[in-house]
Amino acid sequence: MDLLIVEPLEDEVTQWLSARHTVRYAPELARDPREFRKALYNVRSLIIPPSVSLDQHALHYAPVLRVVGRVSSGVENIDLDACSRAGVEVVRSVTATAQAEAEFMIGALLSLLRRVPVIGSDGLQVGRELSAATVGMVGMTPSARSMSQLLSAFGSKVVGYDPSLHATDPVWDRWRVKPLGLRELLETCDAVCVQLHYFSRYHGLLGERFLPYCKPDQVIVSIAHSGLFDEHALAQALNSGRLAAVWLDSMEPGWLDEGRPLAGSPTLQITPRVASTTRESRLRAAWAVAKRIDELLSLTPAAQPEFKSTSPGVSLDLAAGPASP
Repeated sequence: MDLLIVEPLEDEVTQWLSARHTVRYAPELARDPREFRKALYNVRSLIIPPSVSLDQHALHYAPVLRVVGRVSSGVENIDLDACSRAGVEVVRSVTATAQAEAEFMIGALLSLLRRVPVIGSDGLQVGRELSAATVGMVGMTPSARSMSQLLSAFGSKVVGYDPSLHATDPVWDRWRVKPLGLRELLETCDAVCVQLHYFSRYHGLLGERFLPYCKPDQVIVSIAHSGLFDEHALAQALNSGRLAAVWLDSMEPGWLDEGRPLAGSPTLQITPRVASTTRESRLRAAWAVAKRIDELLSLTPAAQPEFKSTSPGVSLDLAAGPASP
């Protein structure tokens, strides 16, 4: 089979793929891990949702798999190292969701700045305007480029930090973002947007080393993996009032359980990965993934089973390897 589709796709994309390849559309497999693994044995390519895990164990059941596609944002459910070792290419669009994510972060900033009041110079509780804010962006991803354009329309001052980009990199000038160190960014910004791609080396980056230095009454909006934050340091910054509010669009399971540092925090808002999920972004992402899978399937012919010749009256153990002459 050329392609197994487990994530729901738009009809036009599915029909386009079905006209070119042998396709099985089975979103019900997302609810049955055992049946999902059983379905992988002859599949050359795969499109899966965030709820389906593709790890080394699952890859064991997929001997001819060469491509896995992700339409939804993030690849936390895919073991990238295991896929690399197995020769499986992970296909996703890095730009399809940029506009949706930028619009979400703008909306979240407007909501937090206006809905969570601060004490004004006259002693009254008041909201704030985005146009008067200095906004810091942690992670220069495609959504950061869209953000810088939208923020410039508001009149906001925009600064940024990315551990993988040197301050002399031309991308800062092209995107009209002033590069700063992470501590300086947190010390000077009224609002911070986090969209840094998550790697294990960044785990807990926003922790006790930096969060205690946040500008008072700062608000943070994050569409990144919550593992970038240290939950104890984040809870301390919120509970002390140094951070006015935090909005996370992704949170690891258990972080809000009773007894955990962030449990019951009134100024913490959580949404379940809605930043990248719009009708328009999903259609863009689906087409990007579908066309790349079509290209790879066309370049890589299906593996043919190996047949062994025999002579009449000569038995052959097919599990034992090549027959002796």
